[in-house]
Amino acid sequence: MHLTAFVDWVYASRRRHDAPPDDGVVAHIVDPMIKRPRWLRLLFLACTLSVSSTATVAQDQAAPAAPAEACLRFASGLSLGTSLPLTRAKLRAGGPLTIVAFGSSSTTGFGAFGKGTAFPDVMKKELSRLHPGVTIELINSGRIMEDLPDNVARIDSDVLRYKPDLLIWQIGTNDVVWRGIADNAKDMLGDAVKRIKAAKTDVVLLDLQYAPLVLLTSRYVRMEKIIADVAGEQKVGYFPRFLLMKRAIEAGVTGLVSWDGLHNSADGYACVGVALARMIDAAARQ
Repeated sequence: MHLTAFVDWVYASRRRHDAPPDDGVVAHIVDPMIKRPRWLRLLFLACTLSVSSTATVAQDQAAPAAPAEACLRFASGLSLGTSLPLTRAKLRAGGPLTIVAFGSSSTTGFGAFGKGTAFPDVMKKELSRLHPGVTIELINSGRIMEDLPDNVARIDSDVLRYKPDLLIWQIGTNDVVWRGIADNAKDMLGDAVKRIKAAKTDVVLLDLQYAPLVLLTSRYVRMEKIIADVAGEQKVGYFPRFLLMKRAIEAGVTGLVSWDGLHNSADGYACVGVALARMIDAAARQ
């Protein structure tokens, strides 16, 4: 099963059963490839990348709209769920507005290629378009493979030392896919958000991506609830990346997930970045 078929299979399974696949599915799919010789696994990966790239080009040539543009249509009616008073004050004053993007590999733009494809870069570009007279400084503090405890451990060094007006915190994917969710995850996240708010910083929590590896176990349900609950209880912003992507993909939009079945593609990051900037703008006008 090459990756394109794997992606289709996972989404089809979700639609058929309307429930998360059993955790044992992971071993069933992955184990046969692990047992193959290393040269065969490398050949499999090379073929998968080639097939995926060719399919993406063919889809883009035939599609009436680019995936990012098609995806953005499904942001209609979505919002951060709160106002951003500190961000609003800086935008009205003409800046400077300091934003820290914090999180794991999604924040770094892993899975896409080319300068400026990470969602924080796209977000900054769109915010600058919406507020051409405002100076916006973006610090990207993403780090590949980090989970919630890893993020919390470096809040002082990689967030608060910059004294940001706005923090975009992408959280939860590695806990769900690789590490497991800590028993005290909700308390850990809630306490961290309190600390950041106390430093006079607006906060937006950005949830999971709707992607095959995220959907393979039921853990994503718990993490989605933790993020939404903390955002509601702490009265901070909540960007619903999972719902936005789910709406678009279930409506037939393709090309939002990278070759690895986990990260966003360049089009996926573009959709997330533009939608995020527009929701920040709307929240700051409240």
